[in-house]
Amino acid sequence: MSDKYLEYMDGVKKYAPSADEAVVKKIVGYLGIALRSRDASLVSCSDDSELERVRSGFAAKKLGLSEADADAGVQAVCETMKADRQKNRVTFYYLLAENTGTLSKLA
Repeated sequence: MSDKYLEYMDGVKKYAPSADEAVVKKIVGYLGIALRSRDASLVSCSDDSELERVRSGFAAKKLGLSEADADAGVQAVCETMKADRQKNRVTFYYLLAENTGTLSKLA
């Protein structure tokens, strides 16, 4: 796998200084081609359909979260990243896994 994940490490470490590079690498691999599109590489906390995609996609399928846990986790990450106008999807997903105690599912 390439070192593309390194492009995202600074953003993740802004919120999680001891971020696990292996987990970031897995998230980048999971997102794959979606990261090529600027729009798809960002998460909009003001777009309910976008947040539903995060909950029903990554949170449910990859992290195995219930709807309630996914919703609570997504809202917590939106609050954590509220100062960022553009929320990077890799950072968002890392924080979601970290906040819900599911980082081990990505390692």
